[in-house]
Amino acid sequence: MGKIFAVANQKGGVAKTTTAVNLSASLSATKKRVLLVDLDPQGNATMGSGIDKQELELSTYDVLVEQSTVEESRIRSYVGNYDMLPGNADLTAAEVQLLDALARETRLRRALQRVINEYDYIIIDCPPSLNMLTINGLCAADKVLIPMQCEYYALEGLTDLLNTISRISEVVNPKLEIAGILRTMYDPRNSLTREVSKQLIKHFGDQVYRTCIPRNVRLAEAPSHGLPALSYDKNSRGAKAYLVLAGEILRRAEIKAKEPEMETEE
Repeated sequence: MGKIFAVANQKGGVAKTTTAVNLSASLSATKKRVLLVDLDPQGNATMGSGIDKQELELSTYDVLVEQSTVEESRIRSYVGNYDMLPGNADLTAAEVQLLDALARETRLRRALQRVINEYDYIIIDCPPSLNMLTINGLCAADKVLIPMQCEYYALEGLTDLLNTISRISEVVNPKLEIAGILRTMYDPRNSLTREVSKQLIKHFGDQVYRTCIPRNVRLAEAPSHGLPALSYDKNSRGAKAYLVLAGEILRRAEIKAKEPEMETEE
């Protein structure tokens, strides 16, 4: 059964969509079957995957309002080599329509259960706010990957997000846990970056990924060409960093899978 990761942070501008797109491409490059779900009305993950958000016949909106299934709405991102459940501005209407809907928090989870066995990883790009779309993403996920910049305000936003995750796990999705905290736009020459990084490791320990995503021009340029960094410039520092992150996530999954065996042996 596939693992579902929500890429979420209530603060914007932390490389959330960049992470969703490039992690999907990197996992695909390791021969994993990947579905990327764009839950953000801005549709940036869709555009960054080489798909025109203005030309969509079906999208995540149609899945959430139960007018189509994931199987009918997904399309192939050939530049990223993964499947895509695309999104666009229609998702704003979905949020309004879901307010009075029955079991509105679990619409996405129920839709993804139909295809969960077809994928190794499903990556959900959540909006940069706590709304019904983000709640659907968190309710559908097994784990939350939190991208964040190493700056003071990001720490404050992290506290709010952790409280949200805790409430959702208590009320709606008890299996939800933090996959890891990813330091993005990382510049080790900056003293504040180093200090915030130390604080993160001190408070969250192994929950902080060892991989850091550097500030990188090629990584920033790639979305304007409708490409993941791996397709735009596979030798760039940004593309290589996301490949390393994919490897770290896969190693953690292998270790987790072996834990029950070790307990049995003891």
